[in-house]
Amino acid sequence: MTGGPWVKEFPAEVMVCDSDGIILAMNNHAEALFADDGGSEILGRNVLDCHPDPAFTKLEGMLENRSTNCYFNTGHGEKRFFFQPPWYMDGRYSGFVEISFMVPENIPHFIRE
Repeated sequence: MTGGPWVKEFPAEVMVCDSDGIILAMNNHAEALFADDGGSEILGRNVLDCHPDPAFTKLEGMLENRSTNCYFNTGHGEKRFFFQPPWYMDGRYSGFVEISFMVPENIPHFIRE
């Protein structure tokens, strides 16, 4: 995985795809999260092929519009946060990154002014 050696064991799932949706890189935690889908074997596949509607349409729009998506997902006894921003190289749109991590049920919320 590119991005430096720190990202391989970073305690969140990190997956990178190009502007066509081809999965370029995954860290160890992403490989584990997507183990049921093949783990590292999904490298080189199109992220769109891994999602049925409505997720397919949402991801297709993100690639086309270079937009950011973020959401919470609850399942399998976990609450997870997903952040999917576009990434750029030398100012040129290059795809999007998905970063996800487990969120504790009772997480503190601070308001700073």
